[in-house]
Amino acid sequence: MSKVAVKFMPNDVVIEAAPGEPMLEVARRAGIMIPTGCLMGSCHACEVELDDGESLCACIAGIPGDRPEITIHLFSDPVW
Repeated sequence: MSKVAVKFMPNDVVIEAAPGEPMLEVARRAGIMIPTGCLMGSCHACEVELDDGESLCACIAGIPGDRPEITIHLFSDPVW
């Protein structure tokens, strides 16, 4: 299984991850804190956007394995 280079923006931190690895775990290993609420994808506190424009909830998402690198854009929500 090949690794995926995952870049977290705006922090500009890059880490390698296995395809399918839980996104929150990858962020934690990279020293990135993604806020969470329900941990079931319902509250959208952990919503991130991939470089292709797809929005998803990091708490229920794995690292896509369809490309060698991805960029994950983090949002800052003062309510969470």
